[in-house]
Amino acid sequence: MSEQIDRIRTVCVYAASSDKSPVIYHEAALRLGRELARERITIVYGGGSTGLMGRLAEGALSEGGSVIGVLPQFMDELEWGHRSLTELRVVADMHERKRFMLEASDAIIALPGGCGTLEELFEAITWKRLGLHVKPIVIVNINGFFDPCIEMLLRCISEQFMHDKHTDMWSVVAEPEAVISALSGAPEWSVNARTFAVQK
Repeated sequence: MSEQIDRIRTVCVYAASSDKSPVIYHEAALRLGRELARERITIVYGGGSTGLMGRLAEGALSEGGSVIGVLPQFMDELEWGHRSLTELRVVADMHERKRFMLEASDAIIALPGGCGTLEELFEAITWKRLGLHVKPIVIVNINGFFDPCIEMLLRCISEQFMHDKHTDMWSVVAEPEAVISALSGAPEWSVNARTFAVQK
């Protein structure tokens, strides 16, 4: 592995909680969990037991991986948490959950999901644009799920709401097995990004 991937020991993974989404996404989440565990990379995720979240955790745990779930108090009271994790951390609210997941990780990975997953991904991109973090972001574009999001981001750039350099903030892969190489080859990012965060 490259020097950069050697520095990545913990990743934040955003993913859906829906059990009803197509099986192709669930299988991809399971495979991603296995891949990360084999590289001895700890997963920090939303702590859920269902949907892509649950499959991600199960894949990692099946390979002896370390998985930390981060669950808001109200979700814990609803018993939405996965009870077989390495650690299940209960926090006050959604804001604390997102902040902890991002700050505790060396990189960010997004699997398909609903509005919550998309909101988390776009917040991570926004914070990187402002130089609040410099971590690699990898979008796992299973079945072309993220195509509309990527198209929208590129339109933001073409319409000059964002800078051309902002395409370096994320990488896109089609399969979970490509995530490790994407993390390894992610462009370097600097806190000086805020100098071109706003188009003038």
